[in-house]
Amino acid sequence: MTPEQAQWFADTFSKLTGNVERAIVGKRHTIELALTTLLSEGHLLLEDVPGTGKTMLAKALANTVQGSHNRIQFTPDLLPSDVTGVTIYDQRTGRFDFHRGPIFATIVLADEINRASPKTQSALLEVMEEGRVTVDGEAHPVGQPFMVIATQNPIEQAGTYRLPEAQLDRFMMRTTLGYPDHESTVSLLADSATRDRAAGLQPLITSKAVADMTALAAGVHVDAAVLSYVARLAEETRRAPEVKLGMSVRGCLSFVRAAKTWAASNGRNYVVPDDVKELAGPIMAHRVILHPEAEFAGASVEGVLGRILADTVPPDERAAVGAR
Repeated sequence: MTPEQAQWFADTFSKLTGNVERAIVGKRHTIELALTTLLSEGHLLLEDVPGTGKTMLAKALANTVQGSHNRIQFTPDLLPSDVTGVTIYDQRTGRFDFHRGPIFATIVLADEINRASPKTQSALLEVMEEGRVTVDGEAHPVGQPFMVIATQNPIEQAGTYRLPEAQLDRFMMRTTLGYPDHESTVSLLADSATRDRAAGLQPLITSKAVADMTALAAGVHVDAAVLSYVARLAEETRRAPEVKLGMSVRGCLSFVRAAKTWAASNGRNYVVPDDVKELAGPIMAHRVILHPEAEFAGASVEGVLGRILADTVPPDERAAVGAR
């Protein structure tokens, strides 16, 4: 990536963020994380209470990039075929035809994903990793760009099925929208007549342009010292005495891809240690599982990660700049 391409990327990223922010008022940082996930070919997990705009975010993203949007309401009786699709025999042609499920969209909102059974949750494993679903032995690509935005309610846990570690690890980031501040709330109330703020958004770029931005971000330079920093952070999560399960290699790869996109969104064609620090929470927190005894003693994932980030010395920023 050249400096000129990095500046174009940053300008386009800012315009995309501003467009989505017209629907999701006052949540610019969360929107930036969501766009970074999309442009890094990742998936997003939103843990939030009802009524904070999770569905609106998915629709606003899809409208901004001229893509399609589907919402799947995960319930205990939802079947895997309700997500992926099913083959049906056509008597007129004498063959089986595949009828695509709601997973075939640019942005898919998996609402309250932990309310479906583990069998149904597992229907997302292949498509989130490989971008395709296999039904009756035949693979069906979902196309690009593709992102799953899944939601969980952290308050109400009755009748839910905890996401397994393999499923959590497939989400590039976990974040939250949260309640808007006072000024944003007043702005929303003043426009209460508009029920769907995302519907009025006009697309700024095509889906093809999103793929081009993804390819461009992949060309951002990452110095070996920064790669070593990411690896050391992951290793420290595995060595921490409170941790039962640390960060995986898949998580490290997601970390690097997201850091490249984050750097490009800030107009740089190289990654600096601050990019890694900025993304550490959203990328690492849901991948670190503590021992029950440590949690009972008062330990928290945030506290463990904070200590690891403080104790792990980052490389000199000049190394990342000078080696380009």
